[in-house]
Amino acid sequence: MSIKRTVALLLFSSCLSVSNISSAVEISQATMLANSCAACHGTHGKSPGAIPAINGKSASFIIQSLKDFTSGARPSTVMGRHASGYSEKEIKLIAEFFSKQ
Repeated sequence: MSIKRTVALLLFSSCLSVSNISSAVEISQATMLANSCAACHGTHGKSPGAIPAINGKSASFIIQSLKDFTSGARPSTVMGRHASGYSEKEIKLIAEFFSKQ
């Protein structure tokens, strides 16, 4: 095989790889953060059991709830630890995500 043909094949195969990468689905930061809530609150906040559903709650309600968990104003066994790990920006992203579900 000639060097020109080898180079051409390498360039062609690298172009295919790049096109596959660019067609990958992008996941927003809000979706990634919300995924961590799914273990307890269910997919998209639609709880299948005893844990409260958070889908469709207003963003302001979710923001205030997370702030209350963080400060200890709202007692919890787990949520205080989870909520305290988020920045204000992340709390806003999470709240907006679940308010639209």
